[in-house]
Amino acid sequence: MTTDFLAVRGIRKSFGPVEVLHGVDLDLAAGTITALLGENGAGKSTFVRILAGDHRPDDGTISVDGKVASFHGVGDARDAGIRLITQEIADAPTLTVAENIVLGAWPTRAGLLDRGAMQRMAKEALDLLGADLPLTAKVANLRLGERQIIEIARATIGTSKCIIFDEATAALSDAEARKLFQLIRRLAERGTAVLYITHRLDEVFTLADRVCVLRDGRVSLDRPTDEVTQEQVIEAMVGRAVAHARHSLGPSSSSAKPVLRAERLGSDAFADISFALGPGEILGMYGKVGSGVQELAASLVGARTFDRGELLIDGRPAHFRHPAEAIAASIGHLPADRASEGLLRTMTLAENLSAPSWPRLSRSGMLSGERLRAAYSRWHRKLRVKADTAGNQIITELSGGNQQKVLLGRWLEAGSRILVLTEPTRGVDVGARQEIYRILAELAADGHAIIIATSDYEDINAVASRALVLVRGRLIAEIPHDRISTETLTEAAGGGVHA
Repeated sequence: MTTDFLAVRGIRKSFGPVEVLHGVDLDLAAGTITALLGENGAGKSTFVRILAGDHRPDDGTISVDGKVASFHGVGDARDAGIRLITQEIADAPTLTVAENIVLGAWPTRAGLLDRGAMQRMAKEALDLLGADLPLTAKVANLRLGERQIIEIARATIGTSKCIIFDEATAALSDAEARKLFQLIRRLAERGTAVLYITHRLDEVFTLADRVCVLRDGRVSLDRPTDEVTQEQVIEAMVGRAVAHARHSLGPSSSSAKPVLRAERLGSDAFADISFALGPGEILGMYGKVGSGVQELAASLVGARTFDRGELLIDGRPAHFRHPAEAIAASIGHLPADRASEGLLRTMTLAENLSAPSWPRLSRSGMLSGERLRAAYSRWHRKLRVKADTAGNQIITELSGGNQQKVLLGRWLEAGSRILVLTEPTRGVDVGARQEIYRILAELAADGHAIIIATSDYEDINAVASRALVLVRGRLIAEIPHDRISTETLTEAAGGGVHA
């Protein structure tokens, strides 16, 4: 029989005049896994940051082990046994893997860091996760998925009674995600209360004992997972039934000349990659962390280089040494890490959307606010950005889905004909995903040539004209439009071949 470790009653929270949580109740039982879902802007992040001590509620109570608690900071919540793993990487890139795992809990002896104990603690945390990372490697040299594993390992250090996972698998491979699920189940078996925040409905039904949905700052669903359907969860999230129809995009016309062609491209992350991209086509590149998909996409836009093979743009050789050269060739790029590589975090929506177009929109070398706002207004309605219509909001105030729409508008305003989009729906809720898929389908219909480089099979299923599957840097399958499915993608990524 399980008992509630955490009992939340009537939590309210306002920022200025806007109340974002309207009396939220939630019970987290020891030894159980609860999935928390909701569209971006539903209040999930505010709610979990209250549980983690990062925000203080305006009203309501939080009880830990039957006693009312008051958290004045993150340290108080950690002392109570509550740890939060956020979806944004919060590591120290110049430190080693071991130093990052024990960050905040460094073992000492005679007042000095006990490096032997540190190595043992870090190895035990990784062993528990089933991960194998070099303890002495600098974190800055690791891939995004590997850095996420370090975040998770750090949260297991000490006597955590409740661990909150916020989009923990967003950057993980299938194998790493399965190991994470095994870890979470072991934590639950040991009596840990787990709150698992995700946009992935398949993860909910694979992992969770209970599902709770927030909509507009209120609980719209709180039931055992085996008593609800996927459709009921979606409707609780968005307040309506959402159709998941696949957009009817076939291959581009065989008579159309490719706008981009790769001939046997190679680097330290991939080898012998050849393909062509035509106007009006959405080419899906599918692969998990370590497959080479992200590195290949980065090489197409000058964010990294290839050292073998040839890249042709409109039939002419191109070897971009810097993203600015790709932009000049009418190529736009959405990076995988939106927060650190895409957003101008302190700037407005209008400034962010128009960034590549600043030289064209400036007057006598000075940016014109009027022109920036006009540029934003051109795309605000078309992209259905849920934000200030004048573009004066700071971009970090928006949900992830709306941030991604602004970044996509950036390249539409710049007139980019070729779009290379890496993990375009990472951290984006169900409703916003469908909006992004709609936008991409419309752009393809207008003649844009689009590459989606992703580890999320839903992206490929929804909009790809055809799919390339990479495994360990090798192109091992090309799947035509009429054979794209979750099964063919996952089988191919596991080593199967589909002609």
